[in-house]
Amino acid sequence: MRELIGWWGGRGQPERFDLLTRATLYLVLVTEPIALFNATAAGWPTAGRIAVLGFGSVHMVLCLLAVRAGVGHFLGRRDRPTRLVVSAGSLTLVTIVAAEVTDALTPPLAGSAGWTLPVTVLVSCYFLGALCTVTPPRYAFAGAVGLAGVVLLVGLLDGAPAGLLLSSVWMLFFGFLVLLVAFRCSLWMLGVLWELERSRGNQVRLAVAEERLRFARDLHDVLGRNLAVVALKSELAAQLAKRDRPRAVQEMLEVRRIAQDSLTEVREVVRGYRSADLDAELAGARAVLTSAGVRCRVLGEGHDLSPQAQSALGWVVREGTTNVLRHSEALTCTVSLRRGRPTADPDGAGPPDDDPSWNAPDPPDGDLVTLVMENDGVRPGGPPAFGNGLLGLSERLAPLGGRVTATRPGRDRFRLTARLPLTEAPPSTVSPSAASLPAASPSIVSPSAAAAPSGATPDPAPAQRGRS
Repeated sequence: MRELIGWWGGRGQPERFDLLTRATLYLVLVTEPIALFNATAAGWPTAGRIAVLGFGSVHMVLCLLAVRAGVGHFLGRRDRPTRLVVSAGSLTLVTIVAAEVTDALTPPLAGSAGWTLPVTVLVSCYFLGALCTVTPPRYAFAGAVGLAGVVLLVGLLDGAPAGLLLSSVWMLFFGFLVLLVAFRCSLWMLGVLWELERSRGNQVRLAVAEERLRFARDLHDVLGRNLAVVALKSELAAQLAKRDRPRAVQEMLEVRRIAQDSLTEVREVVRGYRSADLDAELAGARAVLTSAGVRCRVLGEGHDLSPQAQSALGWVVREGTTNVLRHSEALTCTVSLRRGRPTADPDGAGPPDDDPSWNAPDPPDGDLVTLVMENDGVRPGGPPAFGNGLLGLSERLAPLGGRVTATRPGRDRFRLTARLPLTEAPPSTVSPSAASLPAASPSIVSPSAAAAPSGATPDPAPAQRGRS
């Protein structure tokens, strides 16, 4: 039982919906032997009953295989299962013929009516259910019309009354319409679900590609002209040096100046690429999460914070938003920003006991800001591990005296907490390696980070989408 729960918990929301939908379709077809058993319970010859139940069981298996393959074909994962449909249709006719032959060879029991007609209707309806899954509705309707002719033929051979014959045809078409609506609507919902899931992944990948193109364009604009000038002046200096002209020295000095200017401009581009405005990131996170179907609530504003604090906490929002999109099936997300020692969590339930950052001692001046991002939809597992993304956040906040923690307040919830003093840390507390180490580009995801739960290195998709 524990393995089954773990297997179910390890699947995402789309996979769970897919499994439940398929199970519903399969459950309808599995009832075929039960329906045939109930229909043959009174006044039936034993030989005919055994034959019908045997053929009906095999017919059920073929219909199940046809529906399974039909769902895969509708989702574009395999070819149309034509052979399975033909086999199931042939077995439908064989079952009807076997019932008719058994009825002809077996002397009727006292008080028994024509018993092949209900068998024909039941077996035809279950086959039409499989046909609705595999083929378009127009072909399924053509199959229903053909099977209605079979029902009429069986009724005429049995000498059934006209009222019973018409009611049998009506039951056949009524069952066909019910199965057509149920099966085709289920397929439509599955198709929409997986199309939305593919669109969500494509949106993230396109945002990453757009950010890389923007960065490449900025570098091209900064370095293209300068490198062309450097090449021309270097060639000119070389020609002047061959002729022993003193102007060659001036040209090389000009090349050095241009190279230094280019280096300064590249640093400015990188600095602008890595900067993050807190209010812009909060607005972008809310817009991106809402567009992804996550109900996002933002509490607090950061416009009155220092630029250093806004930039650091803006990166926390950017990384946390990307983790919500990439590593969870979240339906709700709460982002809260408040000053002073927190007295309540985002849901108003009081400070959590399992988050050590909430219980850590305050800075000497007691003036700090706390950013909390909490979401649901996290797959069950152990304590969250710090991937490269959260480690990068820790390195960004450490020079400012801040800290980042990640906890699981519930079975399917994840909480990212960042606490930052509003006064800058003294220079002695700043590690040279941490201060000079540039954070990894968020558009690059390492394999280990991609496998880390909720704390892995994200791409810059949410921030980019929020800004665009």
